[in-house]
Amino acid sequence: MSSTSHKEDSLARNESVAILSPLGTQKSSFAPITDKTVDAWLSLRFADNEGKTRLMERSHFGQLLVQKPFYLREEDREVCHTIIVHPPAGVCGGDELRLTSHVGAAGKVQITTPGASKWYKANGHISRQEVNLDVETGAALEWLPQEAIFFDNAHVQLINNITLAKDSTFISCEILCFGRTRSGEFFNGGHITQRTKIHREGKPIWFEQLQLAGGGPAMKSPLYLSGKTVCATLIAVGEAVPAELIASMRAEADTIANGVGHLGVSQLKSIVVARYLGDSSEVARRIMLHIWGALRPAMLGRQAIVPRMWNT
Repeated sequence: MSSTSHKEDSLARNESVAILSPLGTQKSSFAPITDKTVDAWLSLRFADNEGKTRLMERSHFGQLLVQKPFYLREEDREVCHTIIVHPPAGVCGGDELRLTSHVGAAGKVQITTPGASKWYKANGHISRQEVNLDVETGAALEWLPQEAIFFDNAHVQLINNITLAKDSTFISCEILCFGRTRSGEFFNGGHITQRTKIHREGKPIWFEQLQLAGGGPAMKSPLYLSGKTVCATLIAVGEAVPAELIASMRAEADTIANGVGHLGVSQLKSIVVARYLGDSSEVARRIMLHIWGALRPAMLGRQAIVPRMWNT
């Protein structure tokens, strides 16, 4: 394993407490999005019905919708695959979105999006998104949205709250792209703040907070982005996996990265964390899909079938 992997592996361990990056004198409140301020919200409730998970309830307000759930024959139609759609295809300054999903006991759900989310240049207002995911005993949720692209001078706040019951499994992946480098646009201004909290059986097991100023020192700091423009993170909570699998995932992902960027894969008791810093969202996607593809059979006992939306 390269020294780069060692360095990032150590960083992943430290992140189990927090990530903090200065935003100058600005402070972020991370206040919950309320019904009075939200522009669009979506609430979903899934439940197991004789071995087949069904979307039992759905309600929404504004332009945040869910397509008709579908099932795969290869999974014996047990997993409910759901695609969340935001028709405007982009989030403007001041927009506030809230998603809530509840997976009942023994339910099996995979949620993804049809394409990358775009966070546009701020117009003097903060764009906010709050995601609340609740997974009951024996249930499994895969939260696999596609890339988030932050335009230059975007001002965005992301809040992720995950609540897990005993014997539940949760796998999430996110790919954050700072700027549109292929178009020659870099993230030189604006602010991105993010907070992710995971509780299991009422106890906090993961807390991560990012505060990033566009063009600020954290963009180049070796403790944060190291001058890279893409940050991909996979977090999996469930039964511990063999150390040999962790080593194999790390080695294969390192091969995909081909020596470019920084890569780390760590296991912290019941949590597996993988992170990649680079300059290509395509490489980040390949690495994350490889790691997810190794963890899904190990943690869920299911074949790793790439979400169809990720292939379009």
